[in-house]
Amino acid sequence: MSETPQTTDAATSDAGLLDQTAVAVRAAGAALRERFGEVVRYESREELMRALAANDDTALEILRPALTRLRPQARWVEDELDGGALPAGEWWVVDPAEGNVNHLHALPEWAVTATLVRDNQPVLAVVHLPLTGETYTARTGGGAHLDGRPLNVAATADLRLGIVATSQARPDEDEKVVRRIGSSITAMLFDALVVRTSVPATLHLTNVAAGRTDGFWQFAGARADLLPGALLVTEAGGRISDAEGRPWTPQSESFLATAPGVHAQAVATLSR
Repeated sequence: MSETPQTTDAATSDAGLLDQTAVAVRAAGAALRERFGEVVRYESREELMRALAANDDTALEILRPALTRLRPQARWVEDELDGGALPAGEWWVVDPAEGNVNHLHALPEWAVTATLVRDNQPVLAVVHLPLTGETYTARTGGGAHLDGRPLNVAATADLRLGIVATSQARPDEDEKVVRRIGSSITAMLFDALVVRTSVPATLHLTNVAAGRTDGFWQFAGARADLLPGALLVTEAGGRISDAEGRPWTPQSESFLATAPGVHAQAVATLSR
């Protein structure tokens, strides 16, 4: 029997709303899973963009009405690639196919995410991995969970023993940002045990929250890339800042999420 989001008295609380949001995100993930398996061929940027949009639309046909029913007053971020601050009030920040290009290439690293932002603070987030069936959830003050099990970041205290990760710049990214990413990877290769580089950002952040890896950093980046993972890591006991150790906001030009024991070391490495 398929899960259908319902508006109930429980959904008026953030805890109830988180549960119902997870139902909607899993339903969208199931629709994308049906489209997964064959490499989608394209020979131009236009063909690529149409293929990406087809996946987005498939998920949004489920997510938009379901989340709107749950929170009718919340506005909707139309472009998951947007960054910066949002106007006051509640907003749904959704990435209907996080890691969309991986999906097109029959690679497993993709997800569906939904985050409710209230006055520029993420208050609940869901990240669902349709191929494994895993669902990561977080709520402000309620902790971070994987399929109901509490998550905790790693206890690593020495960056030299840590696994860290970053995400590739977008194809049209500013050259200065691209070069900064390259230099930061070089610095981490000297200071960390292992450096991983891949997309999407959200899956790296689920690994930090689950204690599998010790840190993730990124320069620039969109709200939909970072907000759900930022809440997951924070609620799992991790540290969030910009690359220089200052408080992170969606307007920041960099992002760093780590286990507490390696945060200062990671800041020092990225500040070189």
